[in-house]
Amino acid sequence: MPKRVAVIDIGSNSARLVIYQRSSRYGFHLICQQKSRVRIGEGAYSRGGELQSEGVKRAYGALSSFAQTIKEYKVRKTLCVATSALRDAPNRSRFISLIRRELGINIKVIDGKKEAFFSALSAKNLLPLPKRAITIDIGGGSTDMALIEDGKIIDTVSLNLGTVRLKELFTDKNTPIYQAKDYIDSIISTIPKEFKSSIAVGIGGTIRALAKSIIIKNDYPFDKIHGFEFSYTDEKKYIHKIINANISKLPSLNIKKSRVDTIREGLFIFKSVLDYIGAERVITSGVGVREGVFLSDLLRNDSLRFPPGINPSLRSILDRFDILSLPIGNRAKTAKSLYNLLISKGKIKTGYEKELQDALKLSNIGKMLTIYKEYQHAFYIAMQELNYGYTHSQIVLIALLLRSKGDNLYNKTLYKEYKELLPSKKIVKWLCFIYRLTLTINENSSDAKIEFEFIDNTLYIKSNKNLYLAREEISSIQTPEDLKVEIIDSRDEERDFGF
Repeated sequence: MPKRVAVIDIGSNSARLVIYQRSSRYGFHLICQQKSRVRIGEGAYSRGGELQSEGVKRAYGALSSFAQTIKEYKVRKTLCVATSALRDAPNRSRFISLIRRELGINIKVIDGKKEAFFSALSAKNLLPLPKRAITIDIGGGSTDMALIEDGKIIDTVSLNLGTVRLKELFTDKNTPIYQAKDYIDSIISTIPKEFKSSIAVGIGGTIRALAKSIIIKNDYPFDKIHGFEFSYTDEKKYIHKIINANISKLPSLNIKKSRVDTIREGLFIFKSVLDYIGAERVITSGVGVREGVFLSDLLRNDSLRFPPGINPSLRSILDRFDILSLPIGNRAKTAKSLYNLLISKGKIKTGYEKELQDALKLSNIGKMLTIYKEYQHAFYIAMQELNYGYTHSQIVLIALLLRSKGDNLYNKTLYKEYKELLPSKKIVKWLCFIYRLTLTINENSSDAKIEFEFIDNTLYIKSNKNLYLAREEISSIQTPEDLKVEIIDSRDEERDFGF
């Protein structure tokens, strides 16, 4: 697979281009993103699905610009898919031929179930999902759903319900949106009965706009859409408020201008589907069809899933920021040994080893910029780049561990800012202590065999290697609960130097 891959997604409402840079076999990151509200399906749904000239002109202009960007970025592989508006259009072949002939872009029209599959593929690989969840991808012309169980896509369904379709059939005819209820309910009733889940995964611009609005309304501390989770039960009245708001009032509800003309239709569909499947919570996805198309190519020889233990965000960060080849040694084993000892002593709870180990893997990323304030660099890299496969709580905890320093066990200002997403202060202190102590030992002797003992609030560190330099640094590390630390290493053996 080439290092740079472009994906174009032509939807009823928008056309989007994304370009991914591969940093290794499973590492990748986004390097370019462009969008145009082409509305290729505008006027089509009330005219038998036929593409209209204005929509075609806008789509051609956007795709022409995309083609130029792809050339400038020296992309070696381009994947282009089109969804509802084109698959519903009797005259789509003329448009496809035009784009192939004029721009050299080969458009693949995918059916609704394939569209649902791509969205689900991206969600199951790039979101931390529970045992059972249902993806809901609301587009301009269709709403596509998938049932995911134990990491497998069990079934998919595509409904002829979309924001632009609903707008043209109802809102544009000055018909109040609530009068579309019978129309929506009749289509939703065709969803298979097994599509029931307390967890829904919201995909698409409508849900991202809703999530952003809720984040602002609730003063949520982490401004990241992907992985944001909210209670549908708690936000149901707020969603109803947006649906029934006058279009002029939507900006005051934190709905951006580019979404005000279709947000009400989209949320009416979303709310109706959530009620039907019995959803209680919503996980917001920042990925969808485009990422699914990319992953179907990237993972085609891996049963369309990342191998166990592989996280693409973590892999990408290490590929780009940890290229100094600094020794890692026994740090994972050392941290695990101390972590388990402290669990047995009731000092810390289970459930945080992954975050601790991932922070240790990322501990050198700040040094790539400069060793000065490396802790701050590492914190910001993790907060921005740990996107896939982590909950918000995991991202913030990993970043806070990276930000900790020996003479300042944890950053009190950051803890206060993100307290809503973090475990108790006691747990954070112990995790930061394990993290800093492990690094200090590792930096002094990466291959030392370390054993720990905990007696009468004193931690004894036994090493088969000299930890002379570590002694001084460890003595300056803040410890939780006035813990004392003693080192017993090879230097403590009696030696006669003849003086």
